[in-house]
Amino acid sequence: MGLEIKVPPVGESITEVVLSRWVKNDGDAVEMDEVIAELESDKATFELTAEQAGTLKIVASEGDTLPIGAVVCSIEAGGATAAPAKEEAPAAEKAAVAADKHAAPVAEKGGDSYATGTPSPAAGKILAEKGVEAGAVKGSGVDGRITKEDALNAAKPAAKAPAPAPVAAAPAAVAGARNERKEKLSPLRKTVAKRLVAVKNETAMLTTFNEVNMKPIMDLRGKYKDKFKEKYGVGLGFMSFFTKAVCEAAKDFPSVNARIDGDSIIYNDFVDVSIAVSAPKGLVVPVIRNAESLSLAQIEKAVIELATKARDSKLTIEEMTGGTFTITNGGVFGSMMSTPIINAPQSAILGMHNIIERPIAEKGEVVIRPMMYLALSYDHRIIDGRESVGFLVRVKQLLEDPARLLLGV
Repeated sequence: MGLEIKVPPVGESITEVVLSRWVKNDGDAVEMDEVIAELESDKATFELTAEQAGTLKIVASEGDTLPIGAVVCSIEAGGATAAPAKEEAPAAEKAAVAADKHAAPVAEKGGDSYATGTPSPAAGKILAEKGVEAGAVKGSGVDGRITKEDALNAAKPAAKAPAPAPVAAAPAAVAGARNERKEKLSPLRKTVAKRLVAVKNETAMLTTFNEVNMKPIMDLRGKYKDKFKEKYGVGLGFMSFFTKAVCEAAKDFPSVNARIDGDSIIYNDFVDVSIAVSAPKGLVVPVIRNAESLSLAQIEKAVIELATKARDSKLTIEEMTGGTFTITNGGVFGSMMSTPIINAPQSAILGMHNIIERPIAEKGEVVIRPMMYLALSYDHRIIDGRESVGFLVRVKQLLEDPARLLLGV
């Protein structure tokens, strides 16, 4: 019996995974530590590797939900020596094809032999692909054997015309396609759905709005983006400014960066900012640790690294665990306004939206400015209206005067 490969423990709170994809096929020869399958939990995607070299014997199928410790496959020793056996069939097939090519017609015999109407391996494969029955093809090989050339020349069977239906029974014509398809919820999507419903039911969530003039930040980026990219190797985006603004505002309104734990409130003297990222398999929220102590360049590098891992499904559980405050940017999809849902057990989330040039009043004059709506959703059980509004106003002040982010005033 081969070595059994089981679902490994992938986190304290994870009890089952879904076998999302086989990288190797049943019967393939695999090497030690070679990736053979991908497992998906409600938090991340993991790679399953071979624990020894040999031949893969698949036990579970793609889409199966497997508990931790369940057998996924087994690996039989000696896979490297078994590989050449697979080549014997193609080699024999090639030999048969070569024999068919050079088979000379012979005089007809008095009766049919076992070869009569029997296709060669190559001919049989071609007939199967065409959907042609061997009995419908006359063989030109030895004793009437069907050769590769016979199969190639065989015509596909004509589709039978459907019998005309009675005029009275003809159904009414329906305009447009009305197809439906059913897909099973992924573990990630099921967990997201469960948590979002729980937040709506278990928190006193409210949302406050404001708007910010993005011209100062856009002017600053336009002036220094080339030098910034040259020095740090990353672009200067909006997310670093918003992250720094949130960290500064949290110093004045600590309850926005806190959470409820039973009958207590836990305040944090650090800010772990969760960044909502749209990944191929759903929404994920990786965390930038100790964002309050990072520079703009360090934040930009962290955002790029986490977003790339999210798109490639390479985020670890540690990179998505924790977080004290969340920022989500619906503006990249064109959202003008939204009410983001809190990322439990956090108490607040900041929603960014698209930037639109709008007329506003400045010093008694109407001017055109690039404006963005901001939305702060918060848990009213721990954050009062004064604190939520004050926090968002503070963020607005810091963004409209970026020098404050550097001076801390």
